[in-house]
Formats: sequence, C-alpha cells, structure tokens
Amino acid sequence: MTDAPQDSAPKQDAARHAAKMAKKKASRDKIMATKTDEKGLIIVHTGKGKGKSSAAFGMIFRCIAHDMPCAVVQFIKGGMSTGERDLILARFSDICQFHTMGEGFTWETQDRDRDIEMAQAAWERAKTLIRDPANRMVLLDEINIALRYDYLDVDEVVAFLQTEKPKMTHVVLTGRNAKEPLIEAADLVTEMELIKHPFRSGIKAQIGVEY
Repeated sequence: MTDAPQDSAPKQDAARHAAKMAKKKASRDKIMATKTDEKGLIIVHTGKGKGKSSAAFGMIFRCIAHDMPCAVVQFIKGGMSTGERDLILARFSDICQFHTMGEGFTWETQDRDRDIEMAQAAWERAKTLIRDPANRMVLLDEINIALRYDYLDVDEVVAFLQTEKPKMTHVVLTGRNAKEPLIEAADLVTEMELIKHPFRSGIKAQIGVEY
C-alpha cells in the first residue's frame, strides 16, 4: 500500500474550510438581499461601561469622512478640552456643528435649577439641529443623564424623535441609565458592559483615552 502524500490532510482541511465559507457566504448573501430599506435611525448607547460617547463620535467622524453634515450637542460636559471637540472645531467646523451646552457633571454644579435650565437650552438647540434635514446625524452626548434626573421629559423627547425627526436623519443619544421609553423607541440600542476599569485601581482619566 502506498502512503498518501504528507500534504493531503492540509489540502483536505483547506478544501473543507473553503466549502464551509462558500456555503456561509451564500446564506449571508441571501439574507442581505432582503435588507433594502434605509431610514434615519434612533441610536442609543447606554450602560456602565466605557465607550458610549467614543463609539458615537466614531460615527460622527464617519459622517465627516463621507462629507455628510452633522452636529453634536453636549448636555453635561462643560468647558473641559476634549480631543473630539478640539479636532472638530479646528478642522471640521464647516461640516460638523459642535455645541457644548452643559456646565459639568451634576455633582460639580450642585445647582439643580441651573442644570435644568442648561438641559432645556441644550434640548432646544438639539431640536433645531435635528429638524434641519441637511444634518444627516445629530449626536446628543450624555442626554441620558439629563433624562435620568428629569431635567428633560423623556416622553417629550421620544415624541419629538418619532414625529419631527426627518426621515433620513440619524440621532444618537448617549449616557448611562437610558430610560425604557427611549429604549423602546430606538432602532439600535447598545449597552456597554463594565468588566474592568483602571479608575478602580487608582488610575485617573487620561488624555487620549478618556478625553
């Protein structure tokens, strides 16, 4: 009996893999062929884990790269310099409007009436930006915190998004503790899960990672 060539097993493995992937591709192509609709999405990033705003800004930069007008309204973050804001204001202000409307986190301001006033002003600015069909994406950064503390009425926010948002405009809402009515109304919801964070080991927020 003649032994089989030593390279026959790897060739058989490669052939099985190619056949398996071809079958998988055909199945995926069949599924993708049914996905033909387009619409402006309501997108929520929530959860205790890091990355909610970072992921949202990733989409903003995608819009910028595709020459799609967009806008950002920051509801909580105050005057602290951040890489995203500095870059957009310095290089991309012609295509991305950027409005920092908050004055800092609630434990820093310690003035509920002032926080409510600023949140309401930010929401009014946000509504104007969303109503403009030229803006293909509007990021409402940390709005979930304003909703959590009832600085804004979640039912009003949801009703506006459902009735006044232009058909092809994407709206991204970030922040912990997204309220259930917003989650129900959203097309895409991602919850960032906290597994491990350097802050718990005594490491402060660092440039390039957090801001």
